[in-house]
Amino acid sequence: MNALKKLFGGNTRQFGMIFALVALIIFFQIATDGRTLTPGNVINLFNGNSYILILAIGMVLVIIAGHIDLSVGSVAAFVGVTVALAIRDWGLPWYAGILLGLALGALIGAWQGFWTAYVGIPAFIVTLAGMLLFRGFNQFVGKSNTIPVPSDFQYIGSGYLPEVGPNTGFNNLTLLLGFAAVAFVVVGELRARRTAKALGAEVPEGWVVAVKLILICGAILYATYLFATGRPGTSFPIPGLILAVLVLIYGFISSKTVIGRHVYAVGGNRHAAELSGVQSKKVNFLVMMNMSILAGLAGMIFVGRSTASGPFDGVGWELDAIAAVFIGGAAVTGGVGTVIGSIVGGLVMAVLNNGLQLLGVGADLTQIIKGLVLLIAVAFDVYNKSQGKRSIIGMLTQNFNRPSGGTPLQPDEVTSTKETIAREA
Repeated sequence: MNALKKLFGGNTRQFGMIFALVALIIFFQIATDGRTLTPGNVINLFNGNSYILILAIGMVLVIIAGHIDLSVGSVAAFVGVTVALAIRDWGLPWYAGILLGLALGALIGAWQGFWTAYVGIPAFIVTLAGMLLFRGFNQFVGKSNTIPVPSDFQYIGSGYLPEVGPNTGFNNLTLLLGFAAVAFVVVGELRARRTAKALGAEVPEGWVVAVKLILICGAILYATYLFATGRPGTSFPIPGLILAVLVLIYGFISSKTVIGRHVYAVGGNRHAAELSGVQSKKVNFLVMMNMSILAGLAGMIFVGRSTASGPFDGVGWELDAIAAVFIGGAAVTGGVGTVIGSIVGGLVMAVLNNGLQLLGVGADLTQIIKGLVLLIAVAFDVYNKSQGKRSIIGMLTQNFNRPSGGTPLQPDEVTSTKETIAREA
């Protein structure tokens, strides 16, 4: 037990969702006679859930800031149908269609951010209105028809890394991506260790770091093997690549930039943040606009994967994204959460959905199980916080979420906004 405490930072329950994810994978791997961890199923799992995970990245920032966005599914559907129509009727090339979709998402986000940040209407009401408004626009613009998109555009939703180099029996670009991820993890861990030594902070024992790196790198290499050995024509999916880039970008923004720390500050205590010089209106405006941009991107990825825009795209997406964020350790009251945590929460729901489908469980029972998982995860997190512990994802990103040049700081360790601003200074 002492060894586990050293390895996991003092409390194994802080990794509840990681353990839950691993346990789910092992359970379904056994229950489905090995069908869960096959290259084809893993690739389909990422392809089928990448757009929800992208929404979760934006939603976690919204929830950290103390808001919630109910319009993301409708916004995604409206952007998707608009881009599909523009490509078909205006002859836009695929890249111009993507830029149009991102610009439209930004415009919608600015609209909703204005009402939330500068007029003062709660985001719940603004986005509830947006959910109805943009769902109606989706039906009106698309006339409830299915609108196909060209193969070039489909690539962002259903494409794979191409085959390059000699025939090795694997997808070489996928292998290269996996090795790069391993190098990134190892270098990051070693840099964090050196930084801790330079600051005089407690440094984990060498065997602890070694075991941690072996576990993480082993998981990355095994996933690389699965993606690289899929059926001919498949490899690591392009939506997964987009997701990975977004995780790196938003993980950096949320943990190592001023605007990221301000988002936590506003969510923790808006009035104290304002007294400390944080422009809360600007923060609220930006998180709402960012959410709609990512919703537009998610909508275009879904349209690319399904090869056409349909009248029922985006239905229920907001609920899946919100569930992923709360399962990943975010607090309902704001000020707590991580990008990595929301991805872990989304993967828990994705594996649960996928495994139940492989077992032939009906949609009704699947919804019941998902609801119970969400309730139990949030209750577990609330219990941990009531005992003075970090959220269940907290220690996973202890190095990733450490501000440069300062003492280790976890976003979900924030107990007050004044402490956050003082540490940042």
